[in-house]
Amino acid sequence: MTPPPSDLTARLGLAPDARAIILNADDFGMCHAANAAITELLDSGHLDSATVMVPCAWAPEALAFAAARTDLDVGVHLVLTSEWTDYRWRPLTGTATSLVDEAGYFPALARSVEEQADAGDVAAELAAQLQAALDAGVDVTHLDNHMGSVYGLATGRDFLTETLGLAAEHGLPFRLPRFVDGTDLEPSFQDAATRAAAGADALGVVIPDRTWTHPFPLANEGTDDEETYEQVRDGFLELLRTVPAGVTEIFLHPMVDGDELRAAVDFSAAKRGFERRLLTDPLVAATIAEERLVRVGWRALRDLQRGRRS
Repeated sequence: MTPPPSDLTARLGLAPDARAIILNADDFGMCHAANAAITELLDSGHLDSATVMVPCAWAPEALAFAAARTDLDVGVHLVLTSEWTDYRWRPLTGTATSLVDEAGYFPALARSVEEQADAGDVAAELAAQLQAALDAGVDVTHLDNHMGSVYGLATGRDFLTETLGLAAEHGLPFRLPRFVDGTDLEPSFQDAATRAAAGADALGVVIPDRTWTHPFPLANEGTDDEETYEQVRDGFLELLRTVPAGVTEIFLHPMVDGDELRAAVDFSAAKRGFERRLLTDPLVAATIAEERLVRVGWRALRDLQRGRRS
């Protein structure tokens, strides 16, 4: 049974039963392949927002674009992990902390963060990442988190107190699902999500009703049964058709599938290219229209949090 939406759509000035979506691109700044795709999609209106991985090597290019285009919704993709084998990144606060592995990079897995990170080190690093974006001239619209490393998904030890405190201090909404139905999160996370949502509400941090995506890897990659673009697209169209009432963020990872991306990542380069195609596919636009989905941006949620109307 689908739980009822919150009152977020009504607070945004939409019909209470509106089915609103935010199309967000994660991993802006990870590499030039991400930047090329995301700037194109933001500029053409095929994305509603994106979030920058500030510690990554190509973040300066993404931050410069965002600083020059403050009409677009760009947030910070808070990073505590570095998941690829040959392309890694380090904390802005240095390597003499609990946030690094034996090689001096962020660890590859969120579990490692939960098991070894000191909460004070986490708070300092997340604040440094946001401040770097602000110092670059970005009108930061929201915060979210790379690989869910602050949610406590692996061990139950989360860093939401630090993250929500940062969001409240700067008047920024945060990606935290109020409801976990229809996502890749385990239903057992609902109790933790409910408690976290109560904490966000108490601090005045606006969160969406749901945060959805689709599988990160390409199904059966490297085999004769490798998932095709058409199969990925059809799955995405079905996801759009099942969006319930409320505000649902749908986050993707569009990138240009080429030599640079394939050298950087261990898998799923083709999927990143497919997601770039998805966002410009006429069938996607037609389905959004047919389903009467209302596209909104994170700026509207930020205005609500700051007591301003969009």
